[in-house]
Amino acid sequence: MKKYIKYIIYMSIATIMGFGFYKKIYIPKHTFKTLKATKGSIGIKVNGVGNVGARDTYKIGSLYGGKVLDFTIQEGEYIEKKSLIANIDSVDLADKIDEQRALEAKLLSDINSLKVDRLSAKVDFDYQKELFDKNRKLYKLHSISSLDYQKYLTSKDIAKLKIQSVDAHIVSLKNQIKQVRANINGLGEKLARYIITSPISGYITRKIVAPYQIITPNQTLIEMVNSKDIWVKTFVDTRMSGKVKIGDKASIKLRSSDKKYRGKVVNINPINNPVTYEREIDVAFDNLPIPFYLEEQAVVSIDITTLKDVVKIPAKILTIYKEKNGVWTLVGNKVKFKPLKVLGRQNKSVAVRGIDVDDKLIVQDPKKTTLKDGIKIYHD
Repeated sequence: MKKYIKYIIYMSIATIMGFGFYKKIYIPKHTFKTLKATKGSIGIKVNGVGNVGARDTYKIGSLYGGKVLDFTIQEGEYIEKKSLIANIDSVDLADKIDEQRALEAKLLSDINSLKVDRLSAKVDFDYQKELFDKNRKLYKLHSISSLDYQKYLTSKDIAKLKIQSVDAHIVSLKNQIKQVRANINGLGEKLARYIITSPISGYITRKIVAPYQIITPNQTLIEMVNSKDIWVKTFVDTRMSGKVKIGDKASIKLRSSDKKYRGKVVNINPINNPVTYEREIDVAFDNLPIPFYLEEQAVVSIDITTLKDVVKIPAKILTIYKEKNGVWTLVGNKVKFKPLKVLGRQNKSVAVRGIDVDDKLIVQDPKKTTLKDGIKIYHD
């Protein structure tokens, strides 16, 4: 009798333990939350990570060597087009221009003196010609000798030659003035190139030399960028970049700030990276953040399209089963996997095709039993 009581006790304990296991462990591990899909619109975005850069970096330098003067601009400073960057000491170039201008003034003075001499020579010529004309008539009447006639002719010719000589001298001086003026213009152009001005409006990104430093010809003084050319060089997986177009709107989040900046796609590099299989897509700021920092990391989100009236599910329930994308659904009290076509993603939502809004979708839980087609589960 005692033996049977012992077996009954053991069976009771086993039953209680089994029931406890079923209630406390089995059922909780086979109980899942469910939800339903929704319908609506979803904006499809392409995300990428990149760095702040510029379309072009302008290297501003001097054609001529010398000491750098008036070089007070600083890195990060914004300057307008044609603003002074620096003066390069031109040594005696300005003095040479002054010498040439003095020579020009002297030549002009000499020309004025020669013009007076020409007037005098012209008066003498007119007088000699008048004498010659009178005596030529007398010579024809045989009233004067041939020797006297020749004397008047010679005097007239000498007076004429004097005028021609003065004219030739004036022409020579005028040619010298042209040469002097060409020299002044050339020296002026050269002097102007010792004054370094900005070819664009933009920001100084790098100051390479120091004030009063002696530089060599063609040495770079600063590097600068055009504020309109600042963009984020972002890299996007080639599989995701096909729908991106120039002009697409985008948002930019810099690593140094929680603020999101609006922008747009301005350039798509036609050459893919052969190693990472990524495509460079450049996104410009609508309003450039000031200050900005080149090479700062940024995350870019590009709007490529909007899907309207589509079925949406939370991204967390999308899974892969037998190499297919899909979700676990509840049919009766059993699990069934439904393959889906993913139309697009937005944040934590996914637009799909292959289920209805009435389907019960199972939310997976890694702490619970692994889902398989046909198994029985409980749901909340």
